[in-house]
Amino acid sequence: MDQNGFELSFPATEVEASAGIAALAEQLSEQGLPEAHAGDVRIALAEAINNVVEHAYVGVEAAQVQVNCALRANWLEIRISDTGLPLPDRQPPEGIPASVETELQDLPEGGFGWFLIRQLASDIRYERRKGFNHLFLRFDLLSSSNG
Repeated sequence: MDQNGFELSFPATEVEASAGIAALAEQLSEQGLPEAHAGDVRIALAEAINNVVEHAYVGVEAAQVQVNCALRANWLEIRISDTGLPLPDRQPPEGIPASVETELQDLPEGGFGWFLIRQLASDIRYERRKGFNHLFLRFDLLSSSNG
């Protein structure tokens, strides 16, 4: 990749994913990702990668997760690729958050990942090609005061 792009690959395990997310966040910072967007990007990246680890490889042997990043002045595009199971209906979930209208002890542990990803990313695309899942997350890096 060119000077504003890089890739990272790691095994699809919880420990390796956590280390990979931290390494990606550090590399993006070194590449010049504006601090105002770093938290949003890291949360969306963590949710998407954790979904791969927790769901894509259920019942199949876990393999690698590959992440490609392209950072430009006004945008960042991240492609997360894996060989796990395809997304249901071959498209990203709607991202409707789980209900929190319940007793504290009954609150759901999950169900917010796709909601967060959809709230934080400017655009989301998904493709299944030749046995690979490719999830594209785009982040517009224009001043957050414009939105």
